[in-house]
Amino acid sequence: MKIVVIGGTGLVGSQVVALLRERGHETVAASPSTGVDTLTGEGLVPALKGADVVVDVSNSPSFEGGAALDFFTRAARNVAEAERAAGVRHHVALSIVGVDQVPDYGYYRAKVAQEEAVRGGVPYSIVRATQFFEFVAPVMDMSTQGGEVRLPSLPLRPIASADVAAAVADAAQGAPSNGVRDVAGPEVHRLDRLGEITLAAKPDGRSVVTDEGAGLFAGFPDVLTGDGTAHTAATRYEDWLARH
Repeated sequence: MKIVVIGGTGLVGSQVVALLRERGHETVAASPSTGVDTLTGEGLVPALKGADVVVDVSNSPSFEGGAALDFFTRAARNVAEAERAAGVRHHVALSIVGVDQVPDYGYYRAKVAQEEAVRGGVPYSIVRATQFFEFVAPVMDMSTQGGEVRLPSLPLRPIASADVAAAVADAAQGAPSNGVRDVAGPEVHRLDRLGEITLAAKPDGRSVVTDEGAGLFAGFPDVLTGDGTAHTAATRYEDWLARH
């Protein structure tokens, strides 16, 4: 199959591209750096020519609600038009576990709008993932004040981006589900506990302070761990940390 991966040079996308090529598929990494801009539509039509499947793992450059909504809706509209013109048979989108249960967070509302646009296009599969292991350290950095990392006790079930990429690649090889599949890591951890695990493995002089009003996830409802229907990946956070 010919599979085009939008966002194919990013954290997840580059791994999806590598997996699909290893499995024998003609795979195109589509991103602004390769001449494909989903916001303007530039390069989309030639990139999608002859494509059987389009995978979209791109992300908004801004987490601000209005900017993210503009990015996801415009990009989805342009991709859908190009897919119909090219005769694409399957669209795979990456989203977030619990995304439709956090209406007060603008970025999540933007992802819900993207999902709605996907449902109105060609046959599709949506893969929703929990928070990536790779995001724990940046979240800690954003929440650092002096020598303290201030984090809420929100339960998460984080997952390695490699495991997300494998789930997305599997979806791309399969038939459209016209539905949603959740993927999550093997263990539930409180966010403050993830900070403690990180600093125990890689001490840098900081300490974790539990603060329910601090940082990006302050005030989030407990919906980010998925439920019993989620596919569980194998990689544990401590094991991933030891390798990174």
